[in-house]
Amino acid sequence: MREIGIGLAGFGTVGAGVFLNVEKNRALLRERTGCDFVVRQVAVRDLAKKRAAALPSGCATDQWRALLDNPAIAVIVELMGGIDEPLELVREAIKRGKIVVTGNKALLAEHGAEIFRLAAEKKVPVFYEAAVAGGIPIIKAVREAFVANHFQRIRGIINGTSNYILTRMAESGMDFASALAEAQAAGYAESDPTLDVNGWDAGHKAIILASLAYGFWVPGRDVLVEGIEKISPEDIRFAAQLGYTIKLLAFIDAGADGAVEVSVQPSLVPNGNILASVRGVFNAIALRGDVVGDALFYGRGAGQDPTASSVIGDLADAALALESPRASCGFIPHTLYGKLRPAADVVSPFYLRLGVDDRPGVLARIAGLLGEAGIGISSVIQPETEDGKKAALVLMIHDAPRGRMLSALERIRALDCVHDEPALYRVEAAA
Repeated sequence: MREIGIGLAGFGTVGAGVFLNVEKNRALLRERTGCDFVVRQVAVRDLAKKRAAALPSGCATDQWRALLDNPAIAVIVELMGGIDEPLELVREAIKRGKIVVTGNKALLAEHGAEIFRLAAEKKVPVFYEAAVAGGIPIIKAVREAFVANHFQRIRGIINGTSNYILTRMAESGMDFASALAEAQAAGYAESDPTLDVNGWDAGHKAIILASLAYGFWVPGRDVLVEGIEKISPEDIRFAAQLGYTIKLLAFIDAGADGAVEVSVQPSLVPNGNILASVRGVFNAIALRGDVVGDALFYGRGAGQDPTASSVIGDLADAALALESPRASCGFIPHTLYGKLRPAADVVSPFYLRLGVDDRPGVLARIAGLLGEAGIGISSVIQPETEDGKKAALVLMIHDAPRGRMLSALERIRALDCVHDEPALYRVEAAA
């Protein structure tokens, strides 16, 4: 039986999960792949640190470059986190002909174009299933199972931390800070949750998915990414009253002109849309192809075992690639699309909440400014107030270009009858 030597760079939660599950299911992996996967060496930052999983004597090193120099290692699994050192490791591994498996979404989102150019030049595959949606096999599906499809739209809840927070806010009425603290106490959020709650964890994943689906590496600097930090219990209550649930959604769409929208935004999802029912830390990705039609992927998007499952699946693919070299090295560029639609040009319905004076004529002034911008109102909610001085005004807006909506909102905010920070969220379609 052929042995596959593995070098593991990083031994945190996911790295330990890969090691433990390879050991636990060694017999199953042998039967299914015909290979024996052996972790030859593990690079860690601190050799003295106590770890949940015990490594064999002499297996650990605090020099990740040792993995490159080890001739018994054919596959390097990069789970270090960060960008600079992982980029250096991946570059050098490819140059030396060692297959790379990575779960590093930020690395691929920011340097994917460079990494896959080098991989194609050296004919060394790079596998990255664990970089998007944890244990959900969405990369393999988009790249292989749906290879005959033009992807008309992809929608994703692809950050479990933000989805847990929004679920708890909707179910219990707690505010954002309280729900975040609960998520941290339960181990669903990091001590520094910035990338989860500001949208960029999901943003990196959306960039990878969009790049794979449309054949060009999407420039992250041009992608609209908004987080959930400003969502209030008030907005969640109004959304529920209107028949919606607020979710942090990734939007990946191709227009008839070939321009591609990529964004991550808090959005009102109709309760009849299956994504509205995705609760807690779970992820879901709904896609539509011109051949397959609609497909849905659902599962745990993070955590030790789900993410380790994807890494080990990539190890099985790496073993096949060692036996029979691939024409594709993980990303196939093409020229059928190739440009990003500016966020200002994207057309959608909106939810707008304003704090206004409770007096006659206010709605007329606001509607007038929207009308001057060519923006229509589909419905209005204005609850009764106790003091008769300030009121919340909720407007559901017909389809409008985002840029025009933002310009109109600036004029509305300047009115003397409008107070506080407005809330503006995209509204998703029913299905």
